[in-house]
Amino acid sequence: MSGVSLAVAPRSEPAGSDETTTTKLQGKPLQQEGVTGGVMGSLRVIELQLVAFIMVFSASGLIPLLDIVFPAFATAYLIALSRFAFPSRCRIATGTSSPEIFQGSRLFRFYVVVGTTLGLFLPLAYVLGGFARGDEHAVRSATPHLFLLSFQILTENIISGLSLFSPPVRALVPLLYTVRRIFVIIDWIQDVWLNKTLPANAVLQDIAWFWFGRGLAAANFVYFSINLFGFLIPRFLPRAFERYFSEKDEVHAKIEEDKYSVAMNKSKQSDKKAD
Repeated sequence: MSGVSLAVAPRSEPAGSDETTTTKLQGKPLQQEGVTGGVMGSLRVIELQLVAFIMVFSASGLIPLLDIVFPAFATAYLIALSRFAFPSRCRIATGTSSPEIFQGSRLFRFYVVVGTTLGLFLPLAYVLGGFARGDEHAVRSATPHLFLLSFQILTENIISGLSLFSPPVRALVPLLYTVRRIFVIIDWIQDVWLNKTLPANAVLQDIAWFWFGRGLAAANFVYFSINLFGFLIPRFLPRAFERYFSEKDEVHAKIEEDKYSVAMNKSKQSDKKAD
């Protein structure tokens, strides 16, 4: 997915591919699978589902104002970075979207699947189960995390297909959202570990549900902390900057080559006129 995709390489087309260019010109959707393509299925369907999630969460009154404002701030900041700090070089060099930032192995794909399950599917089941059980505390504690994760996935999916955004800007999407979600998950942990207690006469089903909520919050904190400090910062972000400056060098080399070609053509034309 993302965010869990978290940092997984955005979708892309190989640079300089004639087939890719032809497909774009014909207006046909390009069928390519990124690191998480097989996990998430049809991107269009998922984007519609995420929009639905976001609308429902926003209207539920369960999302703090700060978390509602954060996606707008993050989007404006990313657009500013793409315009003033890290403008895209890929459009100039190849005319296509940037290639994938990080190519994952099978083990990495399994890591992504685990993150998808812990970050999206199980919390969604927890929220829906909270609605079914009338457990408003569970719903309120996990919903902000789902809201921000849904926005993160939607943002990553949108900008990964736009050449407007350079690799550093694309890499900052999961980084910004993951940092914010870790603080949200800490609040979630506080809710289920400190502010929620079991009644003395709780049945086995209530006990299992109580510890499921606690375990899920703790597992999300561990996973996304490892993802942030063990992958996004030390590996994913440097790889994005490395690719960006490599593209920048290619652009400069192409400009110099074009200048040399123009100068040679002018020289040949002058020699012909002299003859």
